[in-house]
Amino acid sequence: MPRHVLCCDRLLPLPDVTSFTLRCRAPPANLPDVTYEPANLPDATYDARPWSSPRAVMEKSSTRTEEMENVQKTEKKKRSKEEEEEEEEVFNLNNKTPGDEGDDEDLSDSEDSVFSGLEDSGSGSEDEEEEEEGSHEEEDLKDDQILQPEKKKGGLTAEEEKKEDEYRQDSSDEEDIRNTVGNIPMDWYKDFPHIGYNLDGKKIFKPIRNKDELDEFLDKMDNPDYWRTIHDKQTGSDIILSDDQVALVNRLQRGQFGDLHFNEYQPQVEFFSSDVMLHPVTNRPADKRSFIPSLVEKEKVSKLVHAIKMGWIKPKRHEEPGGRFYDLWANEDCTTSLARLKMHLPAPRAPLPGHMESYNPPPEYLFTEEEKALWEQQDVSDRKCPFVPRRFSSLLQVPAFPRFLHERFERCLDLYLCPRQRKLRVNVNPEDLIPKLPKPKDLQPFPTTQSLVYRGHNGLVRSISVSPSGQWLASGSDDGSVRFWEVCSSRCLKTVQVGGAVKSVAWNPNASLSLLAVALDSMVLVLSPSLADKQVVSASERLLAGPQGAEPAEEAGPVTWTDTEGEELNQGIRLKIQHPKPVQQVAWHAKGDYLASVMPDHSSHLQVFIHQVSRRRSQNPFRKNKGLVQCVSFHPVRPYFFVATQRSVRIYNLVKQEMTKKLQANSKWISSMAVHPGGDHVICGSYDCRLSWFDLDLSTKPYKMLRHHKKAVRGVAYHRLYPLFASASDDGSVIVCHGTVYNDLLQNPLLVPVKVLRGHVITHDLGVLDVTFHPSQPWVFSSGADATIRLFT
Repeated sequence: MPRHVLCCDRLLPLPDVTSFTLRCRAPPANLPDVTYEPANLPDATYDARPWSSPRAVMEKSSTRTEEMENVQKTEKKKRSKEEEEEEEEVFNLNNKTPGDEGDDEDLSDSEDSVFSGLEDSGSGSEDEEEEEEGSHEEEDLKDDQILQPEKKKGGLTAEEEKKEDEYRQDSSDEEDIRNTVGNIPMDWYKDFPHIGYNLDGKKIFKPIRNKDELDEFLDKMDNPDYWRTIHDKQTGSDIILSDDQVALVNRLQRGQFGDLHFNEYQPQVEFFSSDVMLHPVTNRPADKRSFIPSLVEKEKVSKLVHAIKMGWIKPKRHEEPGGRFYDLWANEDCTTSLARLKMHLPAPRAPLPGHMESYNPPPEYLFTEEEKALWEQQDVSDRKCPFVPRRFSSLLQVPAFPRFLHERFERCLDLYLCPRQRKLRVNVNPEDLIPKLPKPKDLQPFPTTQSLVYRGHNGLVRSISVSPSGQWLASGSDDGSVRFWEVCSSRCLKTVQVGGAVKSVAWNPNASLSLLAVALDSMVLVLSPSLADKQVVSASERLLAGPQGAEPAEEAGPVTWTDTEGEELNQGIRLKIQHPKPVQQVAWHAKGDYLASVMPDHSSHLQVFIHQVSRRRSQNPFRKNKGLVQCVSFHPVRPYFFVATQRSVRIYNLVKQEMTKKLQANSKWISSMAVHPGGDHVICGSYDCRLSWFDLDLSTKPYKMLRHHKKAVRGVAYHRLYPLFASASDDGSVIVCHGTVYNDLLQNPLLVPVKVLRGHVITHDLGVLDVTFHPSQPWVFSSGADATIRLFT
């Protein structure tokens, strides 16, 4: 079957030709010769001739030559008129200003630079036509002579001008066809020097854009058309929108139609109306697929069924409408109702029935006659059970509960009247909880290194004490001796054999006296070491002499005062105070006249005695046993007496003879206690490795619990002048801490551990047994189970 192709050789609108002939080749054979006269080209004649074989062409060649001669004659008549008109046009072109010509040249040059390689690929292909036509060479030459235009003075024909202006006058609404990359992101070409390809496959290079932000700003200020200039990414050039285009954009931004003359309320064309039409709109027969089940729908349904079976899709549940409810809080404002909804707490569940509520309870749950009579006499609010348990042989014999409505009403009251509060859990960063402590370098001075070691004891050194002047150090050991050391030289000046293991030694805090109290077994010895001035020694002797006639009165009590003679007197022992039980600790009052002794015993109330040395009197301040007393201490300023038991510290007012405060240590067993020189703070060490700091003005519970030691804390001590306190433990270490107490009651004390001092050797699971500070220097003394005393400075 032959294929018919309509091929247009050339369509050349020339300025000096008013009519031309368009020859159409290869039409269907059955088409006659037709002449078309379009409305817009009144002088153009279209010559459509049927396709003929070479033989037919030779037969009709004579007729065609005659026709061509007639056409030439008519053309010669018209050309005379056209030449006159052309001369006028050429004259007008010669009169054109040179500025206009330059503009045209610049425009063409700019277009060539921006769109390099864009040329007309349409138009004539005369060489191919000559090869195809073969025998029509003479006719083509004649036609070319007829249709050949005259060259203008510029050297360009009208055909070449048409090639240049073809895309300039393009009015198509489609996308720009100069760049053939298609609808792709133009960012793909941002790293390349070209922006796409033209119709011939040549690269379209980007225009030179060397504007920076400053040029852009100046252009924005100076160029009046800057606001309507847009950048075309497809071609890489700037386009200035016309007024119509700007109006179109404004209409689209306001949500209006783009066409200004579009009527959005035009009447609807009802193709399917209520009127019965004679002929159907469509009478297409129904498809076969409308009579058989759809396979696509079947696959979708099977997928949905599988998803429902697997639980991926859950069908909607239609809730049944319930009864009518009333809002009890309808009169509340919005803020309280919203807060109530946010802070909603679920009501507590009712307790499940137990064995007592059973219709056949066990016999131990049934009331006896006495229990029933007691239950009836009790108040309703005091009854543990709101009913009397009864036994039935079967569930059918159980009668109705007479208090059912009352019980349900009380349950409703509990639900909406019972106050409930929510305790919100605070989300805190753990790092924020760590206090920002100052650096230890800023808290100096404090002891850092071991300076001296006092050697001479053969047993455990359980207690040490420093004289008020800071020159002498006394120590008591299990070897039955009390030694006096010179602090600066670590030389033992004097040794006193007391004949028993020394539990505690305490130097009199009064600087005008030179006395030492020693506790061993059930006796307290008062020594005068004679290591001070003569005035101090004589004052101490006058204090120990006491008033005459007071000694026999004290012999009848549980405590006996006796003077020493012979060898003991020569060693410096001046008094003996005999106690009924073993003494564990002795403590002096700040004035140096009163002495307290501790005898821990559960079976007796005689655990604490207060002795007055000047009058040789002893008294038991407590009538009842309030716990196992561990240690005692006097307040440095006020008439308060601190008594530490296993779990608490009681503070007594000696003037009013009453207990003023009880401190809860929150520890299992208190081992030692020390009072701050100001008197408002107390530290307690315990055998469960804790050190508790109490602020007496703040609370009865510890302000801080320090757990720095790994074993039991044996001793604690405050410094008299510096803000330091120390703790000694069985782990062989002494921890020195900085404790600043402020005069402002609103500011809490600052507690910072600054140094861990080590040096003692752990012997028989015992480490450091006692610790004390130098009275004037930031030095600390420690005694250990290794029979040594160490000085840290």
